[in-house]
This record gives sequence, structure tokens and C-alpha cells, in this order.
Amino acid sequence: MPELSVVIVGGLHADARKEAVARLLTDVPDSVVLHHDLSTAAAGTVVRTICDATGIVSAGEAPLVNDCACCALREDLVPELLRIRDAGGTRMAIVELWDSVEPKAMAEVVTAGGLTVTGVLTAVDPALVLPYLGNGDDLAERGLAAAATDQRTVADTFARQLEYAPVLAVAASPEADDEDRELLAQLHPTARQVPIDDLTVPAPRRRPLSSLARAALAGFDVEAADAAQHPACALLPADADAHGVATLVWHRRRPFHPERLYAALEDLTCAAARSRGRFWLADKPDVLLHWDAAGGALCVESAGPWLASLPDAAWDMVPPVRRAAAALDWHPEHGDCCQHLVFTSPALDRDGLEQLLESCLLTDAEYAAGRAAWKQLPPAFDTLLEV
Repeated sequence: MPELSVVIVGGLHADARKEAVARLLTDVPDSVVLHHDLSTAAAGTVVRTICDATGIVSAGEAPLVNDCACCALREDLVPELLRIRDAGGTRMAIVELWDSVEPKAMAEVVTAGGLTVTGVLTAVDPALVLPYLGNGDDLAERGLAAAATDQRTVADTFARQLEYAPVLAVAASPEADDEDRELLAQLHPTARQVPIDDLTVPAPRRRPLSSLARAALAGFDVEAADAAQHPACALLPADADAHGVATLVWHRRRPFHPERLYAALEDLTCAAARSRGRFWLADKPDVLLHWDAAGGALCVESAGPWLASLPDAAWDMVPPVRRAAAALDWHPEHGDCCQHLVFTSPALDRDGLEQLLESCLLTDAEYAAGRAAWKQLPPAFDTLLEV
């Protein structure tokens, strides 16, 4: 085991998060919890507390950095963890993230600081998954913004928290039904779901160690987690249909007509609780575009060039995981250019959604005109993109 194991626990479901943290603190001897409370940012500081199983060990404040509470957290986190490590006697430091802080950025900060992240967990109450995915409120409206410029919504923040973590700490929820649990499973099918209150059988002469603690100490690969979120090689959900929840995987080799797709955006965005993936516009045939929708809001961003548009000499600069992902789905004419969109929701209208998506593709005549003609199509997405 590393000298100090750092475990990151996050999630907007505050009660589930606190329950998971308390369980880890109780279950793993010589562990502490480090927490930065960003709700005090209006007073110009972030409040830091360190607790062990008996209560608060120390407390302090970190000043805002550029009027940003999250920036203060970034600046203060690693020095505090290093102090915990250097003081000795601590086996595991649990970093409990404040509500809207996303685990990806903090895992990367901790790793860059020379410390070892052994686990990243997002705590979830299954009964709250759909309400949070459907909540299009700005974080600022809910008092959850991490900076004055924070424009995220509850839905997209929760989606990223959920999908980044390889382990979901699942709270026992009497209100949750089979549909809630199925939605959680389809949204992040590769995640290891661990009940917070689950105990494993203790080994001889050892105290019981919960499944949650074992998952927290199992190891974490920051680079692999980052690659799993990149739109070019993301581990997207597979086609599924159970307990009233469905996931539609839509994959095509023909580009979208920009005007027809733009006209359909509202219907497509509202068709599912969550949709994501990569897509291909005819007027921008060399650009890989990222689709990210939750809570009735859509974010469209450029994710750089398709590999097919790069010269051979540039391929050596592309991460191996992306080259491998492209090779698995390579087309002799278009390379990795494609539509790969995934829609997950209860009561999903699969047939209607597929028909709408198909209607947005180039027609046979438009497709046959070739790339030079495609690039002359009206650039309907220029208002959404900074390409």
C-alpha cells in the first residue's frame, strides 16, 4: 500500500456522500477526512476541516484565488495532503468534495502533486438520479456555483460526477424502485456499484472491511479515466432496454446536414434524460464534434480533428488509446468520421428518435455531391461553436 492513500469522494447527493465518507472513516483505521466548504466563498474564504473518527482535528481558511472558490481549493488541496502525509500515522486521506466540485479536476490536481489516488467514488441515491438529471437550473441559482463565472447546471454537473468515477457508492434508498436502479446502471454500465452499507466477510484476525473501503483502496488510473471521457474514445453505454428504461445507440457513416440538425436540436435534446457522444457535420467534415446533453440543455463543442483528417506524420502525437479506438471502427472511405450518439431515458421513444436522427442526415443526392459541396452548406452551428 502507498505511504498515503488518497481517496476522492464526490457527488451532488450530499446525504449519500456524507454517509459514504463516514463509512470509510469508520472502516479504515488511521484515516482522516479533508473537506473544503465552498459555501463560505461569499465571505472571501473557503473553510477547511480535517476530521478523524473522533471529530475535528483541525480547521482553517483558504483565501479565494481570483474570486474563485474552486481555485482556492486547487491551491490548498495538495499542500494540506502533503502535510498530512509528512506528519505520518495516516493510512488514508479521504477528500470529501463540496457538492458541485467535479472529481476529474481534483484527481488530476492530486496526482500532479505527486500523491497517489487509490480511488475515486461518486456517492449516489438511486431515487435522485432522474430528478437531478432533469434539473436544468444553473448552479448559481441553487447556491452551488464554485466561482462567480460558473455557468454549469445541476444536470450537467451531476452527469459528469456520475460518469467519471469508476466506483459508485450507492446509498440504501427505500424510495428507489427498479426503474431508478436500471437508469443508474444504464447511465454508467462499466462502473462498479458498491452499497455503502455492505460488509464483506472478515478475514481471520482482521476487523471487517467494507466493500466500499476495498474499492477505495483498489487503485485508480488518472490517464485511463481521462481517456474514458474523451468523445473520440469514450466508453459509452451499450444498447439496452429493461424496467422501463432504454438506451439507444445510434451509429451512422453519413454526415449531418447542418440546418436540419440545428432545427431538430430542441426535440433531440429533450428526447432523453441523458445523451452524449460524437457527431459529424457536413459543412465541417474535418472536425470531431462533442454532443453532451442533460436537463434539457445541450452543449456542443469541437474536440479537435478526426484522425482521418490528420497527416500520417501527426499520428505519432495522438494518444495510443485514441488510435486504438479509431482502428476498431475504421471505415475505408471516411476513417473514423461518424455519428455515434447514445440516448438514455425512461420511456424513450426509440422509433421516433431514430426517425428524427435519420431525417437530419444528408440525402443520397447531397451525399453524392461530395465534400467540396458539403462545405458550402449553410454553417448553422457557427453560433454554438468556436472552431
